[in-house]
Amino acid sequence: MVKVNFNDKLSKFSDHWTPKVIAEMNDYQFKLVKIQGEFVWHNHQDTDEVFIVISGQMKIELEDQTIELAEGEMYVVAKGVMHKPSAENECQVMLVEPRGIVNTGNVQNQLTASNDVWI
Repeated sequence: MVKVNFNDKLSKFSDHWTPKVIAEMNDYQFKLVKIQGEFVWHNHQDTDEVFIVISGQMKIELEDQTIELAEGEMYVVAKGVMHKPSAENECQVMLVEPRGIVNTGNVQNQLTASNDVWI
C-alpha cells in the first residue's frame, strides 16, 4: 500500500464521467471522477453506490426526490434505485463500489466508460 493524494490523482486527467481507480480494499474500489453536465438515468441491480464530494457541488436525481451534495458530503444510492447524477459546474467526486461495476449500470451508451482504469 502507498499513500494516495487526491489532488495529485485528480491532476492526471481532465475528462468527465470517466471514473479512475485509485485504490482497492477487498473487492471494493475507490474511484475518482470529474463530473459536469447531466449523466444518464441508470441503476446498479446488485450493489449500493457511494458518492463523496471532494470539491464542487452535485445533484443526484432519484425518482421521488433530488439530493444536493456539497464539498465534504456523501450519499449512498441503494442498489436497484434509478438515479441520475449531475453538476452545473465541474465537481470532483470519489465513488466507492465493488470491482467490475460499470459506471452507467444497466445502460450502455456514449457515457459508458472503460472499467478498471487505474491512475
